[in-house]
Amino acid sequence: MGLLVFVTVLWAFSFSLIGEFLAGQVDSDFAVLSRVLLATLIFLPFTRWRGVPGGLRLGILVAGMLQFGVTYLCLYRSFSYLTVPEVLLFTIFTPLYVTLIDDALSRRFSPIALVAAAIATFGAGIIRYDGLSEDFITGFLLLQVANLAFAGGQVGYKHVMGRYPVDIPAHRTFGYFFMGGLLIALPSFMIFGSAERLPTTALQWGILTWLGVAASGLGLFLWNRGGCKVDAGTLAIMNNVLVPAGLLVNLLIWNQDADLQRLATGGAVIAFSLWINARLHPRARLAGAA
Repeated sequence: MGLLVFVTVLWAFSFSLIGEFLAGQVDSDFAVLSRVLLATLIFLPFTRWRGVPGGLRLGILVAGMLQFGVTYLCLYRSFSYLTVPEVLLFTIFTPLYVTLIDDALSRRFSPIALVAAAIATFGAGIIRYDGLSEDFITGFLLLQVANLAFAGGQVGYKHVMGRYPVDIPAHRTFGYFFMGGLLIALPSFMIFGSAERLPTTALQWGILTWLGVAASGLGLFLWNRGGCKVDAGTLAIMNNVLVPAGLLVNLLIWNQDADLQRLATGGAVIAFSLWINARLHPRARLAGAA
C-alpha cells in the first residue's frame, strides 16, 4: 500500500498543474500524446520482446489503452468544462467502478469492498459538493468515461498479471502498457489535435515533461504494481484519497477557495472506509498479512 500512498502524493499536484497551466491553453490531445511518448521512451529500453506470453502482452496493452489512452484524453477534455475542484469531485465514482469491475472479472460479489468504496465515495462527496458550472453535465460524462477506463485498466492489469505469473520483472513488460496508450493518443491527435495550440512557454513544456516522466512514467508503473499487492477494496478506496490530497494542494499553492472543515470531515470518512475494509474484508486481511 506504500506505493499507492507515494503515487497519491505525486498525482496530487497533477490536477492543479493541468487546470492552472495547460487547460484551455495547450491542445489536450497533444498534452496526452507528449505524456505517453515520454513514458514510452523511458520503458522502451527495458522492454522484453521475446519470451513474453501473447496473452500477457495483449492484456497489458489493453490496460494501457484504457488506463492511459482513454482516461487521459477524457480527463484533459473535462478541464474545458470544469474547475479543478469539480474534476476532483467527479472522480469520486472511480472506487465503485473498481469494485464492480473486479467482481465481474472474478465472478463474485464482495459486499464489504462495495460498502467500503461507497463510504469513501460519500466522504469525497462531503468535501466538494457545492456550486457547479453550467457545463457540468458534459464534464461529468467525460469524467465518468475516464473513471470507467481508469478503473478497468488498473483492475485489468491486476488480473492479467495474476493470470500470467511469469518470472519476468514487471518493468520489463510495462512498456507494452504505454504502447497501448500510444495506440489511442496518436490517432486522436492526428484526427482532433490542433498544431496551433502547442505549448508556447518553457513552463508549459516543463510541466508536460514532468507529467510524462514522473506522473505518468513512474506514477502509473508504481500505482499498478501497488494495485497488484492489495485487494480490490483497498485499491478502490485509494483512488478516492486523491480527492482530499488534490484539493489540499490546490488550496495551499493556488489559494483556491475550499471549506477546510468539509475537507477534514470528508478525509476522516475516507480513512474510516479504509479501516472498515481492512477489518472486515477477508482478502484485505490476507493482503495485509503478506
